[in-house]
Amino acid sequence: MQMKYKLTVLAAVAAISGVALAQDVQVVKIGHVAPMSGPQAHYGKDNENGVRMAIEDLNAQGVVIAGKKVKLEIQAEDDAADPKQGTAAAQKLCDAKVAGVVGHLNSGTTIPASKVYNDCGIPHITGAATNPALTKPGYDTTYRIIANDNALGAQLALYAADTLKLKSVAIIDDRTAYGQGVAEIFKKTAESKGVKVVDSQYTNDKATDFMAILTSIKAKKPDAIFYGGMDTQAGPMLRQMEQLGMSDVKFFGGDGICTTEIAKLAAGAKTLGGVVCAEGGLSIDKMPGGKAWKARYDAKFPGQFQIYSPYTYDATFVLVDAMKRAGSTDPKKYIPELKKTNFKGITATIQFEPNGELKNAAATLSTYKDGKKVTLN
Repeated sequence: MQMKYKLTVLAAVAAISGVALAQDVQVVKIGHVAPMSGPQAHYGKDNENGVRMAIEDLNAQGVVIAGKKVKLEIQAEDDAADPKQGTAAAQKLCDAKVAGVVGHLNSGTTIPASKVYNDCGIPHITGAATNPALTKPGYDTTYRIIANDNALGAQLALYAADTLKLKSVAIIDDRTAYGQGVAEIFKKTAESKGVKVVDSQYTNDKATDFMAILTSIKAKKPDAIFYGGMDTQAGPMLRQMEQLGMSDVKFFGGDGICTTEIAKLAAGAKTLGGVVCAEGGLSIDKMPGGKAWKARYDAKFPGQFQIYSPYTYDATFVLVDAMKRAGSTDPKKYIPELKKTNFKGITATIQFEPNGELKNAAATLSTYKDGKKVTLN
């Protein structure tokens, strides 16, 4: 009886100790929002993978904030690339009192969501949304760790004019904040370099048939088409350009088309070889920790890499780094440290301008050879 009583007491003590230990570990939630459903889900999955990988790595390192052990968890939401769903997801994360947010993917969802985060005082870092209007309100809750459209659209136009010596271009955009924004910058820069814009057309981010638009453009005989939008439209557009005998027309676009998926969506069209696209940051091979990181990513998430996951990975680390330096997971206390960020990430050394833009943002131009993306600079 006495032995049984001793064992019972020991078990009770162990259980109480276990509870105490569990209470000593603080759970900190990081929100993530991207399109996890719909035609852009391949981007969303890649972005979420970056956050999940960062959280796994941080938990393995053992994060301590103000002397307390921290366990990080993701709260992932789907905005389906829709602005209304984007603001609803942002409000949900505010109500859940997450410590910070990585996201969103699209400028059209990130811009309205940024006001929601500002109103509830939670910082968000996007590694994908590139419209310059995002940082115009000057919210101290909004940060971007990738080059914006001013850099991407301008660099593409300069390459078209100075390197390829193109004389004329037609422009199509998908009427989203991202597509219109990058197309407008390309147009202004191209015209300033003497390139003639012979036609301007628009579509939407759900369309799949571009025959009427392309037939109209073909009659104007441009040297190139610039498309402001995502790969889900660019892939079919490239196929239809080939069907119309437009294989010699160059095809320009921003980071929205600069993916591995576009090669599948173009389905062997020769026009893929005429693509020139720009993305913020260095190519994965030139990033400070890119090659080793990509090998680990591919082992964890085979065949899922698109473009932005290295940035969402770094964004997660940047949020936690600011919390550690502030000694707090309270956004009010760590936002001042977020502004002072000087973090050596896998994409770059990350520092912010006063408006939340990335300092010294790089951009990379790419094309496609034998269905594979290769860098031009």
